Amino acid sequence: MLRVDDLKARTYEERMVDVLRELPIRSSEWTNYNASDPGITILENLTAFSALQGAEIVTLSYRAKMALLKMAGFVPMRGKCSKVLLSADHISSPVILNSGERFHLGNMTFETNRETLIGVSRIIGVFSHDNNGYRDLSFLLDKEINVPAKIFTETPKAGNSLYFMIDNNPAKYKEIIFYIKAMESIHRNKTNDRTEHIFADIKWECFTNTGFKEINARDYTSAFINSGEIKLSFPEDELAVYNETPVSGYCIRATLTRAQYDIVPKVNNIFGFLFEVWQKDTKAYSQTYSKNDKLDVFSPIGKDVYYLVFGKEKKGSSYRRYELSTTLDRTGRFCSFTDNKDGSVTFSFSEEKCGYAPMKAKECVRVIIYSEEIMRRYSVGKVIGYDDQEMKIPCENIVIDNFFLIARRKDEEGYYYDFVRPEKKVDGALYYHLLEGEGKIIIEDPGDFIDADLFMGSVSTTEGEKGNISAGNTVLIDNPNIPSGFYNPGAGIGGCFRENLDKVKDRFLKDMRTPYRAVTASDYEYIVKTTPGLCIRKAKAFMDAGSNTVKVTVLPESEEKFPKLSGIYLNKINDRLKERRLLTSQFSIVKPNYVAISVKCTAYVKRHFNDCKNQIEERIKSKIDYINSEHNFGDRLLFEDVFHAIEELPCVEYVYDLSLHSENNKLAQMKEYDIYPRFDCLCYPGEITVEIVTAE
Repeated sequence: MLRVDDLKARTYEERMVDVLRELPIRSSEWTNYNASDPGITILENLTAFSALQGAEIVTLSYRAKMALLKMAGFVPMRGKCSKVLLSADHISSPVILNSGERFHLGNMTFETNRETLIGVSRIIGVFSHDNNGYRDLSFLLDKEINVPAKIFTETPKAGNSLYFMIDNNPAKYKEIIFYIKAMESIHRNKTNDRTEHIFADIKWECFTNTGFKEINARDYTSAFINSGEIKLSFPEDELAVYNETPVSGYCIRATLTRAQYDIVPKVNNIFGFLFEVWQKDTKAYSQTYSKNDKLDVFSPIGKDVYYLVFGKEKKGSSYRRYELSTTLDRTGRFCSFTDNKDGSVTFSFSEEKCGYAPMKAKECVRVIIYSEEIMRRYSVGKVIGYDDQEMKIPCENIVIDNFFLIARRKDEEGYYYDFVRPEKKVDGALYYHLLEGEGKIIIEDPGDFIDADLFMGSVSTTEGEKGNISAGNTVLIDNPNIPSGFYNPGAGIGGCFRENLDKVKDRFLKDMRTPYRAVTASDYEYIVKTTPGLCIRKAKAFMDAGSNTVKVTVLPESEEKFPKLSGIYLNKINDRLKERRLLTSQFSIVKPNYVAISVKCTAYVKRHFNDCKNQIEERIKSKIDYINSEHNFGDRLLFEDVFHAIEELPCVEYVYDLSLHSENNKLAQMKEYDIYPRFDCLCYPGEITVEIVTAE
């Protein structure tokens, strides 16, 4: 097999040395090694060809390398803007935020993606309800209080409810967003689907004139297990005030329809009526219009901006550019512009006066607004047409969803323009890759665009992972007409840069080293421990030669003293192992067993030390408690480990006597002085008897 490193490292001269060294071995009759010999000339040509071929093999294009990784199932992960939820509780009256409204936290910019209504409603009370009546949890609305509450009581059951009481009618909102700050278990594995509910199901309802009506909900908290948002949308029925709770108001109710929690959910805070902003900084903004006479355009990126206006004059055609003019008294492609007092600009077209105007159709006019930074450098270059042409863009860390280039070509009527997004495969189209992080494009297929001039179109940049800001900041709005003081109850999520080639290769190599098939004992244990959505402390795989079965014992995370393996855990783990086991292998999941270990100890302690007995007892418990320590199922309990652990205490002079005993010989047996638990068994402290004697 060819070694790529050798091909890359070996030069033509090194290869010729090897050829000449091998000639006497191959042929004793060949004695003329001078350059004038025709045979040497042939060998030199073949060696040169080999060197060139080796260099070509290791000099793969970007496209070829990505194609190889794609064959293995690895494509670059796309860059994303961080999403942040903001509270508008300080807004006392309804306000509409425009699309592209800008916010700042330090030097970091955030923007809205769509028109958003805020300031209509607030949550004024939260109440839990079960067979014992209502329980007031309204303290969860105070962000300064961080006291966890078991919102569905100590033992959640189907039928338990949570009531959210609201001051004003929230039906004006197209969608409302709540944020739940929960106490999350550090042992819980992430799920691939954030909306998956493993342990509980919830029915969301709102109160209307005809009673409670079910509403659509997207719950990203897994039924209050994790911190996250809950998005709700209302039915067409008219909402009504609910008076049965201690506080009256418009009501949204969450009722458990299934409750099989492994860990009872605890909530620290509840925030309501949030809206989304995205961490990005738009430098060139594009907007399309379906009007062809008069347009009012508002710049979301500031006042000192530049405008380019394009119109489509025929159905299915490319766009033509219209020059800006203060009046429409010239023949040609012109549009007039007028600055308005509210900061907007009005553009007008007149085919009657100028001879040209966009047709009336969907997206017949496109207006692009440039910041001065982009306008000065908005020319990208010319499409030459050779393979993998690389061109630099005057921005880095670009948001791919907002990006396109303007391609300018010429016909008998003049210049015409197309707006080309990256990686859009259409016959004759300009097909290119955008390397967002590096600020480059690679043209894979020029299509019909050879000799076209490329210019910047729409572009936004992002800070990537920096946009995943921590919770608890005060975010300021750029609009002076809206009061500042927006608060983010949760951390920003999702912000990242697009993977470059090296990162995709690293992910590929890491995946190659990550067990997917269950072959060895460590494979079984890793696969079980990483089961999505579950909290697993320990797992131990054991081969039962008698039944030719792999037995896997699992300890779940639990608030119980002796955790049990529920049916949900058994089914989830079983499904995961079925998917990943070898076809000829068999396995079974074994519930954990626990064995008490009794200890008797006599120790001489030093004078002037207090509480020696309790210190010795706690040290013994820590050494034999396998449930809450790093010890795994079946680990041998060594007499000498317990002995030395006691002896190392500062208060102990020496250990006079020590004995360990298993309280269940079927689960753990004693051999000599050590305890040998069964493969599915964990030790825990039984009866501890400590006698202390003060040393002379």
